[in-house]
Amino acid sequence: MTHKMSTNTKLLPPPATYLLVPRWQLEARGPEGLISIFGLSNKRRIEILKDVSGILKPSRLTLLLGPPTSGKSTLMQALTGKPDKNLKVSGNITYCGHDFSEFYPERTSTYVSQYDLHNGELTVRETLDFSRLCLGTGVRHDTLLELARRERNAGIKPDPEIDAFMKAIAEQGKDTNVITDLTLKVLGLDICADTIVGDEMRRGISGGQRKRVTTGEMLIGPARALFMDEISTGLDSSSTFQIVKYIRQMVHVMNYTVMISLLQPPPETYNLFDDIILLSEGYLVYNGPRENILEFFESAGFRCPERKGVADFLQEVTSRKDQQQYWCYDYENYRYVSALEFSELFKSFHAGKKLQIELQIPYDKSRIHPAALAIQKYGLSNWESLMTVLSREWLLMKRNSFLYTFKSFQLLVLAIVTMTVFLRTQMPHENFSDTVKFSGVLTSSLITIMFNGFSEVQMTIKKLPVFYKQRDCLFFPAWTFGVANIILKLPFSLMETSVWTIATYYVIGYAPAPARFFSALLVYFCTHQMVVALFRLLGAVLQTMVVANTFGMLVMLLVCLFGGFVIPRHDIKPWWIWAYWISPMMYSNNAISVNEFLDSRWAIPNVERNIGALTVGKAYLKSKGYFTGEWGYWLSIGAMIGFMILFNILYICALTFLKSPNSSKGVVSDGDTENMLKKGSTNQKQMDQVNYGIEEATDRKTETGMVLPFQPLSLSFNHMNYYVDMPAV
Repeated sequence: MTHKMSTNTKLLPPPATYLLVPRWQLEARGPEGLISIFGLSNKRRIEILKDVSGILKPSRLTLLLGPPTSGKSTLMQALTGKPDKNLKVSGNITYCGHDFSEFYPERTSTYVSQYDLHNGELTVRETLDFSRLCLGTGVRHDTLLELARRERNAGIKPDPEIDAFMKAIAEQGKDTNVITDLTLKVLGLDICADTIVGDEMRRGISGGQRKRVTTGEMLIGPARALFMDEISTGLDSSSTFQIVKYIRQMVHVMNYTVMISLLQPPPETYNLFDDIILLSEGYLVYNGPRENILEFFESAGFRCPERKGVADFLQEVTSRKDQQQYWCYDYENYRYVSALEFSELFKSFHAGKKLQIELQIPYDKSRIHPAALAIQKYGLSNWESLMTVLSREWLLMKRNSFLYTFKSFQLLVLAIVTMTVFLRTQMPHENFSDTVKFSGVLTSSLITIMFNGFSEVQMTIKKLPVFYKQRDCLFFPAWTFGVANIILKLPFSLMETSVWTIATYYVIGYAPAPARFFSALLVYFCTHQMVVALFRLLGAVLQTMVVANTFGMLVMLLVCLFGGFVIPRHDIKPWWIWAYWISPMMYSNNAISVNEFLDSRWAIPNVERNIGALTVGKAYLKSKGYFTGEWGYWLSIGAMIGFMILFNILYICALTFLKSPNSSKGVVSDGDTENMLKKGSTNQKQMDQVNYGIEEATDRKTETGMVLPFQPLSLSFNHMNYYVDMPAV
């Protein structure tokens, strides 16, 4: 599709004019391609967009229409530089003559998804404020400086109210901003600005209000090209009309370029648009002024009835089952006109001819201002992005404080159970057999600490949908999100491991020296951070709750199996010894055991002749294959820190490079009738037979059956109220 944009001002020309001619093909990849060589696969090529070419112009509000699976979302994602990586693309897309390699389309344009993905714990205002802070003011700040300079040179004194407004919208780094308040007011969200958005587990704003938040989250940024995908889902017709009316004013006054996809807009909303793009079966049926589209279809033999909504007519006129009712030629019998034929007819229509002429004229790059296209990847510096994300994540943790409090309470309960089972009065330390009890409770403590970090899998996966949306829109670098979560979990790890160590250490009767106490605390802290990093990595890589939980339990089983306690090192077969050395729990067991059994109270002479060690403590360490020197403690601590760093680096890499699994695609039917139509083998006689069969089945009356008796019931309600708890300040 071609897309090109003219400019009315030399200072800041509208950035979203673009010339594009994409051709898309959906192709299966992977092992199926090898199988298909031998004819064992059903793999086939599906064209989503077929030679779609067109122009979007500034100061023109464009409506994108088309039935489901016509390629609307694919086209919008292509224009914003976010095509599905599984799709094979041919053609080109340019903004003002510049292709995507010369600027960042994700910041120059904005794609508003049809799915509402938000942090349910945040309020509406906090959600929009975070979007504004991340996206930045764009060129507004530079525009204000340039405007002030020109006013001084020309001796112009600006209007005080306009001057105050211009300065307010150009402010950066503020917690609240007039742009946020304006967006809330325009979208009708001011009445619920301080209400949490809510999710499946929290009561929040309504579905329609949540859809407006999705729209406002992108409108609040500095992008001048907006692509909005089915924003009317969940909205009543009045709300849809008000939002589109505001966008229309923004387009005409501020020279924006906007394309909005709506499924069935009401007539009053349809009349707000300047241009119409109609897609059907991947073909471009029409791309031109709204006033000429009915003329085009009348020239093809189809007329919209007087009381029929134009948008509904456009959705149905390309449909195989609805097309015949709009046939208007009395002198010619009806025949089915396919989307391909409409596309060819449009090329001979006057609007289509004009479009083809405009496509042949290359855009003059010298006409565009350098600030029109975004050449910076993010709106904030790396440090500012980190601080912004860190602040948001800290706020989310405060809103989920009950979860972290409950985790600490759960650990405290387990600590009470453990220390009452292994009371120091029942824990002597006089001979080799006494080491068995201590080694058991030490390993049990490590396993408890490790399972306490398992919840990180669910907490990570829960955040991924919102993260992927904001990452793809270039809100912030992916590493800032990862680093923020890593930093914020450190104090909670210290708190939870401190609860466990303080509650159990002296009650059970470990080595009483204070240095040993703090050394044990360090082991528990490093172990907890290590497993938290591991499960965080699993959540980011596996991305789905069922798979991550299953695989996480398998990892825990293997880690414990090769941790050195269940099977001593010298009993492990040579071909499995590598698993012992890469097991994180092995180093935790080594560190906590060395810290305990090298204490002076275990320096009792060893009487076990089959173990060559001088003391009972070293005899136990040697029997398990653990390190037998103090150096083993610090070696194990270093290994755990190394695992922690490795898992966190892999976690950040997963956030950066893996794509979201939640991508929806239309399904192409494999029905016999559709296949015949695609092959061009269905003639008018076959279609008449199909229609006759449908009418006959519909008109046939049911002659058998029975009426079941029932008692009518009435449902009444009185003084119903719906409350949403306001978050604590």
